[in-house]
Amino acid sequence: MDSSFFNQVLSTIGSAYREGRVIYNFIGTIMAILVFHRGIYVAIGLFFTRKFKPAKNKHKYAVLIPARNEENVIGNLIDSIHKQDYPKDLITIFVVADNCTDKTATIARKKGAICYERFDNEHKTKGFALQYLVKCIEKDYKVKSFDGYFVFDSDNLLKEDYISRMNDAFDEGLKIITSYRSTKNFDENWIASTYALHWLRSVRFDHRARSVLHLATNIQGTGFLFANEIIENGWNYTSITEDRALTVDAVAQGYEISYNDDAIFYDEQPTSLKIALRQRLRWSKGHILAFNETWIKLIKNMIFGKKYVKECNKTKDRRLSIRILESIRQRFASFDMFGQALPKVIINIIRWIIVSWIMYACYCYVNGINNSSLIGSSTYLGKLLNMLLGPIIINVPAGLNALFIGLIIALWWKIFYRIGSYFENILVAVYVFIVEKRRIPKIKLHKKILYCLTWPTFDIIGRYTTYIALFKKVDWKPIPHNSKITIDDINKRK
Repeated sequence: MDSSFFNQVLSTIGSAYREGRVIYNFIGTIMAILVFHRGIYVAIGLFFTRKFKPAKNKHKYAVLIPARNEENVIGNLIDSIHKQDYPKDLITIFVVADNCTDKTATIARKKGAICYERFDNEHKTKGFALQYLVKCIEKDYKVKSFDGYFVFDSDNLLKEDYISRMNDAFDEGLKIITSYRSTKNFDENWIASTYALHWLRSVRFDHRARSVLHLATNIQGTGFLFANEIIENGWNYTSITEDRALTVDAVAQGYEISYNDDAIFYDEQPTSLKIALRQRLRWSKGHILAFNETWIKLIKNMIFGKKYVKECNKTKDRRLSIRILESIRQRFASFDMFGQALPKVIINIIRWIIVSWIMYACYCYVNGINNSSLIGSSTYLGKLLNMLLGPIIINVPAGLNALFIGLIIALWWKIFYRIGSYFENILVAVYVFIVEKRRIPKIKLHKKILYCLTWPTFDIIGRYTTYIALFKKVDWKPIPHNSKITIDDINKRK
């Protein structure tokens, strides 16, 4: 390659670095605006959650359980449903044994559930299983014959008053409600603990505040209830993350998704790193697909309000002030969901690679490196090291050496920032252990310390699986469940 051409390319890119930083900062400002309110959520979630009065009416519910080779756990879930303090004649349990090769269907029927078997090698997601189950219910019972529908995974267990507490929220007219997700095997190993802490972080950082503000929180796979009108035209969420697709679409239609802190269920978490990585890759791909499918609707809702929104939460009070407040609520819920669903880590890595790495290195080629600090101060770790060691300054004259050293320094700054963020994120686990102390099973102190130190890996894995998911085709695969813990075991443990 002609050296003059090479020099011209590097010089052109380097000379545009300052303009690139302007664009970089502009995008960063937009990203900050999309999440500025999350700090308020954390503050609200520390002190408040939405409470519901005891229901005046007992509603009729169907329980939907998609299951694939779950003979080890499904019986315990059904037993915990039978032990609910809610009238038994108002609960009907439906199981879809989806492509099962074990005794899932036999056990489900033996435990008193209505079980349909499905065999389809082409469509294997949980969403397709739910779609099939809803079709069977419509055919044999009619969807409208039940007021609401619960969705559980086979490994779940319900606290004995779970349905009663969810009925309190449903009786107030809410159409979609999620609940408190505790963990059966929190203390099994560090991988399970990262999931357990994630669900509790969601409670404190997302669910509680959004329920107080009557916004829309996110449905997380299982442990939620929705009104029959949601599936009056069938179950239409068949992607590899049907929960995120339902969440974003519901917000796009104007639904409020609330949270009930008093309704507790228990969930089994993965303990194998291989399984965890596979699951997180599926989540990442599904989140990207859900955003691609609904981002235009969310933007329309933000701008035009009810013009493009299904008026599913209409109030009988038609005063102008009430309608304006409802319009603001729906618009902000769409804004909030857009900020949550936007794959921010992808946008951030792209702008970093283009501007902070490549363009910066070319800038160094043209101008050299002048008084650059080796240790960044954007994290508390960086501030501490700069205070202890003093600034470590680098100067390199313009040229190829500056280009290569610029690439290395920019990469080092990114790695060092991530190391600093890692230690800061440990505080989130400490916070969760403190505020959720009463609901977390007793764990020895040395294990709590270990779990706090390993907790940040949850977000690290999520970041890199999102990068991979952008380019990789991902298929839905079941997560094995083997825990023999029953609801009686949990009650004894308490």
